[in-house]
Amino acid sequence: METQELFVGIDVSKSVMDVAVYPTMEIWQVGNDPAGMTSLVQRLQTLAPKLIVLEATGGYQNLAVACLGAVGLPVVAVNPRRVRYHARALGRLAKTDRLDASVIAHFAYAVRPAVRPLPDEAMQHLSATLARRQQLTGMLTSEKNRLDTAHLHIRERIQSHITWLEQELVDLDKEIGQQISGSTLWQEDRDILQSFKGVGPISALTLIADLPELGHLDRKQIAALVGVAPLNNDSGIRRGQRSIWGGRARIRSVLYMAALSASRFNPVIRAFYQKLIAAGKKPMVALVACMHKLLTILNAMMKHRTLWVPDYHGAAA
Repeated sequence: METQELFVGIDVSKSVMDVAVYPTMEIWQVGNDPAGMTSLVQRLQTLAPKLIVLEATGGYQNLAVACLGAVGLPVVAVNPRRVRYHARALGRLAKTDRLDASVIAHFAYAVRPAVRPLPDEAMQHLSATLARRQQLTGMLTSEKNRLDTAHLHIRERIQSHITWLEQELVDLDKEIGQQISGSTLWQEDRDILQSFKGVGPISALTLIADLPELGHLDRKQIAALVGVAPLNNDSGIRRGQRSIWGGRARIRSVLYMAALSASRFNPVIRAFYQKLIAAGKKPMVALVACMHKLLTILNAMMKHRTLWVPDYHGAAA
């Protein structure tokens, strides 16, 4: 007699998690803390589900994902919008934590998002350090903008904060350098990515930390994962404007800055950008196309472990 496949959905909040199982519709609640994780892991190990799905909820899901992944349970965090659209398709418009957990469990059963290898501790450390650097850079820019118009009595305080932020950035850059120097593979990856004119040190490290799939997927898969694949918007004879949607926001931000630089200084991307502009494309549309092309080239370079050369177009991706 075949064993029934079980699918688990977990609705995550700051203090608690609601857990639902499809198709048995068993529902319970645990704390989002170490004690709750111990209970959750033990219970799910007994159930041996086919798939466990959580929503990516501002980092509150990280403890659960780490604990479940550490014992080999098939767990994946998905974009909450995908689950909400699934709920609307089912006609489930009411929203409570228990209902959300059951919808996520049904989403796991119906959609079955791919489980990807979880980053190890070193990769998580690098990603967190880079995220903090991005936060500090944003704060530093804001404080410098405020300094110009601040009241005379406040400027000293703002300047003091600017000095502190700048020192924090120096310290973080030293820490990042130490992390990279401890891994020969990361150094090789960084050198490959930085060989492409337009990709700087921080952009390369962010790609390493937050896009470990780079070089392991084909060009269509990696574009869809990042969210730079143009999506159709057609109906009948109408042909709507293509747009990008979803994906990994931090990676898209990095690709945008790299494409902006490459459209000026990289011969391949510059020629591609100018061709699109000459064809009447808007600058932003052309830049998004450059992001897509840049990602395709980087993906091929990482796949074949090849440094970039001007006539390398990533056609083998």
